[in-house]
Amino acid sequence: MKPAEQIALWADKLRDISATALLFTQNPYDREHFQQVRDVAMAMLALANGESLEEMEPSCAPLFSRPTPLAVGDAAAIDEFGRILLVKRADNGKWAMPGGALEVGETPAEGVVREALEETGVHCRAVALVGVFDSRLCGTVGRHHLYHLVFLCSPSVGLERVAASHGQEVLDTGWFQEDELPQAIDPGHVSRIPEAFRLWRKEGGAFFDKQASPR
Repeated sequence: MKPAEQIALWADKLRDISATALLFTQNPYDREHFQQVRDVAMAMLALANGESLEEMEPSCAPLFSRPTPLAVGDAAAIDEFGRILLVKRADNGKWAMPGGALEVGETPAEGVVREALEETGVHCRAVALVGVFDSRLCGTVGRHHLYHLVFLCSPSVGLERVAASHGQEVLDTGWFQEDELPQAIDPGHVSRIPEAFRLWRKEGGAFFDKQASPR
């Protein structure tokens, strides 16, 4: 990677951090600090592109200040016995596939593998795209518009389970057969888990929302 490309990537990571933080935080001191992070990111991007900040700012300011739908991912880790790995979320006490927000600089597949390892300590590898789900149409309960990217994952053979680095985010973990899933499934995962098993059984291709967006 060339130096300019690396600087641009760092700038985009800072943009991602600042835009997401400004979306959630209401603390005026935090908002001021993350606005400064956004300004630094814009200056870095101008430097990487060989442009002056004055030239670039009019066209790039909307991108830096207005976040797009957030990209999140789930790891549908199914073992050789047909059991799926689920976590009991600490925030609502419901069961779900391990997952979370994707980070700048990683592919979606890398992101879900990272999330699975962080939340459960289970090493896995992504083997296929289960589908792309719109939070507005799949039952997700939340304030923000999300794109859920779900990947079928295979637990890595020969790698021992490690301590979860983000274990505070889950109350419990477990492996479940499709016909023995826990009753308290997170609403957004009720429709996504069956799609994961469908793809695991090789019954068709990846899912995507085919209906029109709600008005």
